[in-house]
Parts: sequence; C-alpha cells; structure tokens
Amino acid sequence: MSEQKQTRGQQQAGRRVVVVGAGMAGVQTAVALREQGFTGPVTLIGAEPHQPYDRPPLSKAVLLGKAEGSAFEVDFEDLDVELRLGVDVAGLRAADHEVDTEAGPVPYDTLVIATGAHPVTLPGSEGVPGVHLLRTLDDAVRLGPVLERRHAVVVVGAGWIGAEFATAALGAGCAVTVVEAADLPLAGTLPAEVAAPMAEWYGANGAELLTHARVDAVEPGLVRLADGRTLPAEAVVVGIGARPATDWLAGSGIALDPSGAITADDRLRTSLPDVYAVGDCASFPSARYGERLLVHHWDNALQGPRAVAAAITGADTGPYDPVPYFWSEQFGRFVQYAGHHAGADELLWRGDPADEAWSVLWLRAGVPVALLAVGRPRDLAQGRKLIEAAVPVDPARAADPSVPLKAAVR
Repeated sequence: MSEQKQTRGQQQAGRRVVVVGAGMAGVQTAVALREQGFTGPVTLIGAEPHQPYDRPPLSKAVLLGKAEGSAFEVDFEDLDVELRLGVDVAGLRAADHEVDTEAGPVPYDTLVIATGAHPVTLPGSEGVPGVHLLRTLDDAVRLGPVLERRHAVVVVGAGWIGAEFATAALGAGCAVTVVEAADLPLAGTLPAEVAAPMAEWYGANGAELLTHARVDAVEPGLVRLADGRTLPAEAVVVGIGARPATDWLAGSGIALDPSGAITADDRLRTSLPDVYAVGDCASFPSARYGERLLVHHWDNALQGPRAVAAAITGADTGPYDPVPYFWSEQFGRFVQYAGHHAGADELLWRGDPADEAWSVLWLRAGVPVALLAVGRPRDLAQGRKLIEAAVPVDPARAADPSVPLKAAVR
C-alpha cells in the first residue's frame, strides 16, 4: 500500500461504510475500499442468505448442473468486512444516517447503494405453477430439474437472458419455443438490420422463435397468445427485462428517474449527502456519449465500485465515464459489445452476418462509438481501445474485415 493511500485510509478510519447489496457491485465496493486503503468499518448487507456470488454463470454452468454455485473468491474475514446476509432493507432515513432493516436500524457515515435490479414479471403469471425467472441462485436451482427432465419450455422474451436460457435448454434436450412481442430479437437494444441475422440463430439451432407474439395468459401447462394460439408449456421462463431495485427508497428523498434508477452524478454520488449508488440500480451522466446511461451489465458493476471507493477515500480519479461492455454466449456464438451506439451516424459491417464470425462498427463523425463482435474477439479488443481513445478511422478500411481495426486509424 502506498504511503498516500495509507494516510487517506487512516483519515477515514472512524467512518463507517455500509454497502446495501451483496452482488458484484456491492462486493467489489467493499474490496475496492480495502484495496484503496480504507481502514474504517465496512458492513455488507445482502438480501439473499447465500454467500455472495457472481451472476453470469447462473444461465450457464450452474443452470446446467456443471457447477454448484458461483461464490466470489473473496475472504471477507481477511478483509475485515462484516457480512449481514439474508437481511432485507426496508427504508433509508438520510437525516438520521440510518438504513432500516428487518433486523433493526443500521447506522452509517457513508452509504453505498448497490441493490441491483429485479426481473420484470409477466402480468398474470404470478403464482402460476411452472413459471420461472432467472436472476438468482435459487432461480437457477429451481430451473435445473426442468432441464434434467427435458420439459417442453416456452421462453417469453428474446433478449440476452432469453437467448442464453434457450441455448442451455436446447443443450439439455428440451423442446424450446421463444415468444417475442416485437418483430425481432433484441428489439430496442440493437438496430433491426443487426438483429435480423441473429434471429436466424434460433431456428438453425432447433428453437422455434415466434415474433409479433404477445402472451395473453399463462395457465398450468399452457401459454395462450393474444392471437388465439396456444403453446404447450411444462415450464415457462420469463425474460422480459429488469428494473432497478429501488422501491425500498420510497420516501427517502433520493432522486430517481422515471425508470426507478437512482440518478447519480459523475462520481456516483446521489442527491443525498454521504450516499453513493453503483451498478444496475443507478444511472450516471456520460460526457463521452452526451447522455445519462443506465447499464445493466457485469462490467459496470466491476468498474463502478472503484470510482465509488476512490470518492469515499478522497482519491478522486475523475469522472466515471466508462465505455460500457458486455458479452453473451448463445447458440454456439460468443457475442461481445462495447460502447453505446444511440448517437451514431454510420454503421459499418465487418464480414457477412450469414457467416459464423462478423462485426458491426458504429461511427459518429468518423469516430468509433460502439462495436458488436460475433466470434471476432480481436475486433472487440481493438475496437474498444479506439472507442476509449475517440480515434477517427478510415471507413473504407474499417469496413474491410481483413484489415485489423487498429490499422484503420486515420
């Protein structure tokens, strides 16, 4: 530890940090605080009783029974981090600097909110036998027998989670039908021209994809569509999005946007004094993209905590303005995305989307702002660096898949 870090840590020694949320963002906040020299008490509160765990394996190894869990390899005792697991938070009283929990109030000097997001439920499906979500370890455990018994499965929603679960279910030998209300998978996430070739992956791998299909009702063993069709379903898996888990903050005075996300500033500070927010539950202003971003992905929950810890310890590292990144494994393909393409004015294809490997690069005024890579990890790695550096490229060379992206710089 550097002398400067140690001094800052000692100055903070009497201040108690409470982190609400024991997912990736919460755990990494506690780790980053210690790494950056914070020596005061740290308490990590988690709603689930399980040892804190990573979520990406839930739709892969854990779901398929290839791993019993995905607990973080963090020695909380060695870090001197107090774990309070299986504890629900009920409210925040900022004037008193206390978090209300079912076990009583928890005082804080500094609070970090890392409560993540809740999956959106399908209206009318609550309590119907055989309906599942896939967000927690318990969800994955409950879905394991569905795959083992090779049930006929209906997946509602052709987003990232829907595609990953469909992939796992097909691999387990299930009959899979995916129902999507929009005309293409990933509607609202990717442009139609990019999503269209990805729609072909479903049928090519044995899943039936029904688009323009709205669910009217879910009954035991049956999904009824709005157009009158019925689908046999021994199990229904709902993957229609997630919303920030911030209901418990009602009445606290904290600023939220219409989606329920906490509106943090560029240091991830909230509108309340001594309260920060990080991960899926918080949006932040991006100077890079000229808009506020709400990023529901693993990498944001890894990077944000470092910025929060730096702000708490006084080691201001500048505005939090990352290039968003995520990946998805589906239908035998490794899909990676970096950046934010909403403000792009040009789209370049690198390769044929009918092939196994291809990429799409988005430019704004000749500068790369986002990249989607399917089976082209080198494109992703080089493209991400160009996005971070805001380096202009030659469009003709950047569109040539035989030219490395780093060689397309003007």
